[in-house]
Amino acid sequence: MGFVGTFLGIVGFGFGVPIGILLGYFLYIYFQPTDVEKEEPIIRPLNELDSKTLHALLPEIPSWMKNPDCDRVDWMNQFMFDIWPYLDKAICSTIRSTTKPIFDQYIGKYCIESIEFDHLTLGTLPPTVHGVKVYETQEKQLAIEPGVRWAGNANISLLQLQIFLVPRITLKPLVPSFPCFANLSVSLMEKPRVDFGLKLLGGDIMAIPGLYRFIQETVATQISNLYHWPKVLEVPILDGASGATKKPVGILHVKVVRALNLRKMDFLGKSDPYVKLRLSGERLPSKKTSIKMSNLNPEWNEQFKLIVKDPETQVLELHVYDWEKVKMHDKLGMQVIPLRLLTPHETKTFTVDLLKNLNPNDLQNKRNRGKLVVELTFDLFKEENGRLSGTLDGDVKHSSISRASHDVSSDGGVLLVTIESAENVEGKHHNNPYALILFRGEKKKTKMIKKSRDPRWSEEFQFMLEEAPIDEKIHIEVMSKRRGFSFHGKESMGHVDINLSDVVNNGRINERYHLINSRNGIIDIEIKWSTI
Repeated sequence: MGFVGTFLGIVGFGFGVPIGILLGYFLYIYFQPTDVEKEEPIIRPLNELDSKTLHALLPEIPSWMKNPDCDRVDWMNQFMFDIWPYLDKAICSTIRSTTKPIFDQYIGKYCIESIEFDHLTLGTLPPTVHGVKVYETQEKQLAIEPGVRWAGNANISLLQLQIFLVPRITLKPLVPSFPCFANLSVSLMEKPRVDFGLKLLGGDIMAIPGLYRFIQETVATQISNLYHWPKVLEVPILDGASGATKKPVGILHVKVVRALNLRKMDFLGKSDPYVKLRLSGERLPSKKTSIKMSNLNPEWNEQFKLIVKDPETQVLELHVYDWEKVKMHDKLGMQVIPLRLLTPHETKTFTVDLLKNLNPNDLQNKRNRGKLVVELTFDLFKEENGRLSGTLDGDVKHSSISRASHDVSSDGGVLLVTIESAENVEGKHHNNPYALILFRGEKKKTKMIKKSRDPRWSEEFQFMLEEAPIDEKIHIEVMSKRRGFSFHGKESMGHVDINLSDVVNNGRINERYHLINSRNGIIDIEIKWSTI
């Protein structure tokens, strides 16, 4: 009996302890007093609370009370409260349509007949914003930090969720196409606070001692590891075709070699051909060759350089014209060459048939219009070589040219000058400002803004250089021009001379300069230097 008693005692202990814990858990859940009257909360001024109580209340205080840089957004919370019933239905409809294909994959398997939401809603309580901080930068971006809290009362019977987080939302770059930003970047500035309850068999699993704090800390840590600053979640909004601003990644060297068997356009003589070339998606004027008089098989052997921003989508447009002294120039033919056919740093020769247009159904494209021979070489900028390699058939993602360090070299490259805006510029006789750029004898200017003391241009200018401008300066002057006849047709509103050595050494500068000979004038300029 001694052995049997010991054995039964061990078995009884093994079964009794788990059953006792489970029974105690359900007694704790189901036999809590429910008829206790709810007491009214005690409201006291903050100056009457002790330091320990105040410290415990800090997470509950809105950020606009703790930080003077945060703004109250009661209007936004009221807007969210009014629109939430409709937004709730729209979000739930999206959840249904998104999850239905996933659920359909399991129907018929594992004895599952159907999976569907009987009733789905996020509840009646919308997220609230406790404060918003907006950062001003000199970049083409907008950075916002809202403090968001959501104590949802969704009708998901298994889960109750409350979350508080402070994300930094960055909209960049800002572009002149709706919705006016190309990418959305999100990162968390603080470790999120997550509070949730998980119900099973009518009881709250989180009531088990120690489990609540462990799961809450684990979930918050995992979210923080994924998205806590400086880690960023990038969401593309616009592509290149939608107007997103792309940064230059290299230079396309074009050598127009010759044309063969061009059409005769002149009644009494041969054609006088020349070629115009440009890259798609650029607003810059087309480059063109010299004119070869009375020649149906001209040879040019002329070279050009074009700045490439998106080698995956851009094409080289080639147009051949017949020069006319009086009337409009006749078009001999055209053709395009996609840049994705090129391999970086390798020269490739193309002999293309000239067409009337790019419409494949146009019968006139079947007529012989001659051929054009060109040699193309695509050279990446040095900072792009590590990212783009091999044939341009893979995914291409562009980033800013800005670099922390830059190898100083006497090699040639591209100087990109962006005139963003000016402030407090004032003329003596009129205020129609435009910016004038003078560099190495070349003159370029922005559009004129009528009757403005704070003009915004956001225009980019390119200078192709054979060597780095290490010891040179660029002259930028804000001018005003009166429309029509006037004794004071043009006048200077201030100027600045910028030493380019910092640009060559750092690769990029973005500064606000006080205009010389201006009372309070300021101009915002970005300059980049990229070598090949």
